[in-house]
Amino acid sequence: MLKKRDLHDSHTLYELMTHPDVFPFVRQKADSYEEFLFITKQTIEAEERGELVSRTILDEWGAPIGTINLYDIEDQSGFLGTWLGKPYHGKGYNSPAKDAFFQELFYEMGIERVFMRIRKFNIRSIKAAEKLPYVIKANESRKTLYEQLNSSDEIYDLYEISKDLYTFHLLRSSPTETDNSQLLEA
Repeated sequence: MLKKRDLHDSHTLYELMTHPDVFPFVRQKADSYEEFLFITKQTIEAEERGELVSRTILDEWGAPIGTINLYDIEDQSGFLGTWLGKPYHGKGYNSPAKDAFFQELFYEMGIERVFMRIRKFNIRSIKAAEKLPYVIKANESRKTLYEQLNSSDEIYDLYEISKDLYTFHLLRSSPTETDNSQLLEA
């Protein structure tokens, strides 16, 4: 479902990213395939330096269909950025990709909280975020950060996923005690 970013998937990802329903919501935009290759190489290097985490989302046949990233890592926190190619919208790939990513971030990498900034007009992403039981809207609880994101104009809503709330969600939905004890040890 997820793998570390590599240059081999760049052509497919670039083609998916350039769709007009996807491109406006991609953080690392590229106007050419060569620029996308350069950005991907920079992303891989930034991950090696611990500045971000970037994974390619794969379909059930191992084909690249999008990316999921944690940007601006600071104080065991960062900002989530994810996109799927248009043919994969509404097909159930987003939630399992996020779950796999959060498992890695929270239980393998020591991340404590993930923030999402979502444009107020991006209704599709807002609805997707608010469906997740471990996400809280943080416009008020993280007022300083919310104001920083919207310093020039009120563009974004801020959402937060804490390791604690995510773990609580997993404990409530996990079918066995063995799974729960492994979570508590993490």
